[in-house]
Amino acid sequence: MSIFELSAILLSLSAVLGWINHKYLPMPNTIGLLVMSVAASLILVAVDAAYPERHLFEPLTQTLLRIDFTEVVMNGMLAFLLFAGSLHVDLGRMRERAAPVAILALFGTIVSTAIVGVGFWLLAKLFGLEMPLAWAMVFGALISPTDPVAVLATLKNVKVPADLEVEMQGESLFNDGIGIVLFTVMLLFATQGEGDTITAGSILKLLLVEGGGGLLLGIVTGGIAYWGMRLIDDYSVEVLISLALVTATYAIAERLHVSGPLSVVAAGLLIGYHGPRKAMSDRTQTYLFGLWTLIDEILNSVLFLLIGLEVLVLKFDTLSLEMAAVAIPLVLLARLVAVGAPALAAWSSNIMSTRNVPFLTWAGIRGGISIALALSVPESPAKLVILSSTYAVVLFSIIVQGLTLSAVARRTIFADEPSSS
Repeated sequence: MSIFELSAILLSLSAVLGWINHKYLPMPNTIGLLVMSVAASLILVAVDAAYPERHLFEPLTQTLLRIDFTEVVMNGMLAFLLFAGSLHVDLGRMRERAAPVAILALFGTIVSTAIVGVGFWLLAKLFGLEMPLAWAMVFGALISPTDPVAVLATLKNVKVPADLEVEMQGESLFNDGIGIVLFTVMLLFATQGEGDTITAGSILKLLLVEGGGGLLLGIVTGGIAYWGMRLIDDYSVEVLISLALVTATYAIAERLHVSGPLSVVAAGLLIGYHGPRKAMSDRTQTYLFGLWTLIDEILNSVLFLLIGLEVLVLKFDTLSLEMAAVAIPLVLLARLVAVGAPALAAWSSNIMSTRNVPFLTWAGIRGGISIALALSVPESPAKLVILSSTYAVVLFSIIVQGLTLSAVARRTIFADEPSSS
């Protein structure tokens, strides 16, 4: 089956399920697609288990196995989704809330990684599973960052104060770059052991080089694109410039070994904030922002569909399912500490509010990035447990937390509360 045929199948399924969701179900489009694709996958798995000798859905399973989920997400969809998301973020307001965004993205990710990693290791011992601490920390690193795609998709259906919304947007856009670096380091620990070359200093250097280098690259390429847009007034060329900006920035970041996600986020923030003010006519803004909104919606639909269909190719056993069940409350507890500790530390200031801790805890949505990282883990005795636990946390966070986030917001965020979080 060719790439074109695979694309046709995925787009057709997304369109059909999206129509069904819009016509008959009360769920947001992306969550509805995920729910229906998971349900369909489970039905197919059950039918296949009832008639194992027939292999009724072997062609579909083989087709899905041909899709490299990690490659599709990390080196395909992610650049476009991050740029589309950052394009609509108010950079001016984000600068005002830079402190809480930095705290949530950096401190929150590191703390959550440590808590989840150690907790997962202890739980594995409790269940009689021999799992090295290093592999448990790998799971902690890949599951701790909130997913920008899932968070931004969920925020479209939840009303929150503007400052709190921009903090959540900023956290989700920036912490995936930090999480990927932590994942890389922890995976090195797990596969090679604790060598002399892996130290706290080397980890910090890697964060600075990859993170700082990615941000700097995005500012440079975004600045060049912005300059080019200012010199002309042709919506078709300016839209083409935006597409070239995303692909070229991410490709260059890969070559320079800096953070591609952070580079396209920086470029998107720059174009989204300065472009409409000084470089784009009203007509260009209509076409450019309209195109990126459509790209965001289409890729989101396909990504959430893929997440649901992955059930068909994943293998589980009883122990891995038990670990997956306890991983969900563990990740929520880590998220509570990660957002609650800085809020308590800053309770006397207006940097962060303890009132928003329950909402921020529940708003820690995980998504395709975590699954892509879990699938990229090399074969080992720990991979099955890590993958099943990752999948369980992602499904729970998108479906359960995503569908109930509006209710949590109404109960925990007061209308008369100041806009700062």
